[in-house]
Amino acid sequence: MRYAYQLSTLILFLSLTVCLTAQSKHPVAKFEVTSVWQIPPQFITAAHAACDQLLTSTADCMIVQMTKAGAPAEAVSFTRELYQENHGEFGIMTGFQDEGPVAFAWVTYPLRANTNYGLLLLNGQPRIVNVEDLKLLDVKTMKHSSQFQDLKGQFPDVDVWPGDRDGKIWPNSQAGPNGGIQFTVEYPLINGCHACARAGAAIFNWNFDAKGKFLGTAFQGMIDPPLQ
Repeated sequence: MRYAYQLSTLILFLSLTVCLTAQSKHPVAKFEVTSVWQIPPQFITAAHAACDQLLTSTADCMIVQMTKAGAPAEAVSFTRELYQENHGEFGIMTGFQDEGPVAFAWVTYPLRANTNYGLLLLNGQPRIVNVEDLKLLDVKTMKHSSQFQDLKGQFPDVDVWPGDRDGKIWPNSQAGPNGGIQFTVEYPLINGCHACARAGAAIFNWNFDAKGKFLGTAFQGMIDPPLQ
């Protein structure tokens, strides 16, 4: 009797192990154009009215308001995942373009004071790559370039800043080495503060392998500042 009990317990344990292993291997669904939501004109005003006086996070409340305003479930799910990924910032996917194996997404950040549009690279490894994350840029190579050193003579406090995205113009993409893909993205060079003098732009490639694994960025050069 005791042996039968032990055997049944072992079988139950093995069954649970197989089940959990199968679940862990279940692929996460890719982001699709179904996650796009064009924000209704009245949404921001109504959401602020509902959320601004609450003691909880405004962004948390805004996500709830998306559902009430008719946003698709996929759009709300994307916003929740992005919220966790970027440490509590509220963003809504407002554009999508699949390049396979990596996709572009325009994101609108309604609560920002400046640069309300951002650009993400999705469905690769990692699943979300933020093109405006300056820590991922090959800034060291840029700063050692003769172009940048010459520019500092005219703009002593120049540095690279997040892009002034308009949510409409997609960056260029092209084939990379060994079946990979590259995305060419432009960033403003500004002399010290958001409202300070523009000093041109820096160009970087975002590199992925054939399976969509992010390989890093590479500095490509600079665009001259506007004539004074």
